Amino acid sequence: MIDFPYLSDIVRKTDSKILMLVADGLGGAPAPDSRRSELESARIPNLNRLAQASSAGLTIPVAPGVAPGSGPGHLALFGYDPLRYLIGRGALEAIGIEMELRPGDVAARGNFATIDADGNLVDRRAGRIASELAAPLAERLAQVNLNGLNVAVEHVKDYRFVLRLRGEGLSDQLTETDPQLTGAPPLMVEPRAKGAAAAAAAANAFVEHAREALRDQEAANMVLLRGWSVAPDLPSFGASYALMPAAIAAYPMYRGLASIVGMRVLKTGGDFAAEVRTLREHWDEHDFFFLHYKNTDAAGEDGDFDKKRKALESLDEFVPALLDLKPDVLMVAGDHSTPSIMAAHSWHPVPFLLHSQWTLGEGVDRFNERDLRRGSLGIFEAKHIMSLALAHAGKLAKFGP
Repeated sequence: MIDFPYLSDIVRKTDSKILMLVADGLGGAPAPDSRRSELESARIPNLNRLAQASSAGLTIPVAPGVAPGSGPGHLALFGYDPLRYLIGRGALEAIGIEMELRPGDVAARGNFATIDADGNLVDRRAGRIASELAAPLAERLAQVNLNGLNVAVEHVKDYRFVLRLRGEGLSDQLTETDPQLTGAPPLMVEPRAKGAAAAAAAANAFVEHAREALRDQEAANMVLLRGWSVAPDLPSFGASYALMPAAIAAYPMYRGLASIVGMRVLKTGGDFAAEVRTLREHWDEHDFFFLHYKNTDAAGEDGDFDKKRKALESLDEFVPALLDLKPDVLMVAGDHSTPSIMAAHSWHPVPFLLHSQWTLGEGVDRFNERDLRRGSLGIFEAKHIMSLALAHAGKLAKFGP
């Protein structure tokens, strides 16, 4: 939608409000024993009732069969073609914690990880160590010295950190060190383009220094580097859609993404209850809100079916509070699916509903993958969500004579 050539001719400013609730990793897949997904197994009466009075369907974040990262998945929800506007995870994390990224800087998202005596990965997230344990380790890594380069390392949250390299001749055209599985060693960084060999050598040198610096640790004794990237430049979300947008997210990466597209990032607490309080406190100040819920994705990535089911049930309890704000358009979406049976992001289409005064229901009884296939929206590309939201909010004029 952001690239619709006549967008500026048809968007219009109104007083109506749009609320986009994004449950990270929302979609799932049936467990072999029960043949039901996490959504089908969860007790979610509020979401089910909302689905019965909404337009509904399933979204494809990038393309059929493609398992997207959170960055592309969210960009699609905001109306950006994720194949055109690709942002690396490193830049998202860096901007999310307000780390300076100058032209020429290269950033990577880092995980503390656990390797065994043979150098093979035992845990790609070091047991999801808490921030109070990880932050001092990030400070250790910040002491790594690479000749000719400025090295900066900052803790993000839990087992995550950001690495920023600054110097001459750097490139973000680098492969990642995370093999995406355990039982194998971390990968070497390889150049993906001509002129990236020096940056690859620097990245590998950092990993070796980091391994030595963490040698005394039992869990976080290695690092994995992903999402090499530079500072991005995207069209403004607010200017393009004639909106005053705000973002509420506890995790830095999502705050970074919202900041990149030009949303005002509101300070909030560390859990979803705090996010909802922040939404209520700022409700009169903006006409578009992006509200992020992380717990669904974390449980799916852990391969914990019951934990994800409970995360969905916890989210359901907040639906009445969101409806009490009386948004003109309320959307419940996901950036991708994270089935617990796969313990990873997947290609499965993602549940979606849109509720407004114009939606009276269309025979969908429950908010889950199987029932939503019967919705009027069918299976469609997520990048079209914003045009639907603007239309239901009365913010799009007629196109053409």
